Amino acid sequence: MFRFQHQETRGPVGTYEEQIAKLKQALDTCDAVVIGAGAGLSTSAGFTYAGERFERYFFDFQEKYQIPDMYSGGFYPFPDLETYWAWWSRSIYINRYMKAPKPVYDDLLALLRDKDYFVLTTNVDHCFQKAGIDKQRLFYTQGDYGLFQSVKPTVQKTYDNEEIIKKMVLAQGFTIDENGDLLPPEDTLPSMSIPSELVPVCPDDGRWMTTNLRVDDTFVEDAGWHAAKNRYTDFLSAHEGQKVLYLELGVGRNTPVIIKYPFWRMTEQNKNATYACLSRSSAEAPAKIADRSICINGDIGETLKALQ
Repeated sequence: MFRFQHQETRGPVGTYEEQIAKLKQALDTCDAVVIGAGAGLSTSAGFTYAGERFERYFFDFQEKYQIPDMYSGGFYPFPDLETYWAWWSRSIYINRYMKAPKPVYDDLLALLRDKDYFVLTTNVDHCFQKAGIDKQRLFYTQGDYGLFQSVKPTVQKTYDNEEIIKKMVLAQGFTIDENGDLLPPEDTLPSMSIPSELVPVCPDDGRWMTTNLRVDDTFVEDAGWHAAKNRYTDFLSAHEGQKVLYLELGVGRNTPVIIKYPFWRMTEQNKNATYACLSRSSAEAPAKIADRSICINGDIGETLKALQ
């Protein structure tokens, strides 16, 4: 798949309306849809990591530590575990347990409702499940904000964190309304640390716990991860040679070997397949499969609405 790294690519050909019409036809006539979703899809749904949303929940961390956005804060060397988990509990709660501000995932589900489909994603916010997409049709290859693991795992296990994350944010003075939204305190500043007894400890090996995100070679691929991987592989095998639409949504160039390059390769190998790339501004396809590719630049949410 690495041979695609330096291959000639082409962007959108024809008008936006023409590309929408082609994608509608591909959706209507395909045997199966394989979704490949990246960060751009969640950004379109309103899960932004900077700006107003960041300032609403992290203004105190921004002021004290000069952290410019949520992504940067994930790598900040906080002075202790109590501060570290104050930051991470807020980030996990708003990105994993709150609904997306815009109905982009709901609109995608509406397009897929009568289709045979599977989703491969590098996103860790579980917006697909929150929108009602069948968990058995999902493979979250890079992890899940909703899971913890041991910092030095001796067993390949993960642990649901919703209950403890809620306790952490409430301990900082936040409240959770009837819709599940996190509300900052009105009359006081939130605490920037959590009680020491809330710092999560692995029940199996007694070590500190951390997020189940693929950041290094300690990432835990538990039984659920492997089961999802096998379901994805089985889905691809079951539709080999059929009219498959490989629909890439908001995938950048950070980790192209997970979604982008495999989608290009599988489209090239299957002459009945179609590749579609939806991106804010960098939709592209290899010249080799340009005649079976659909590239659309623009807001992904608006594009999905246009396909309804």
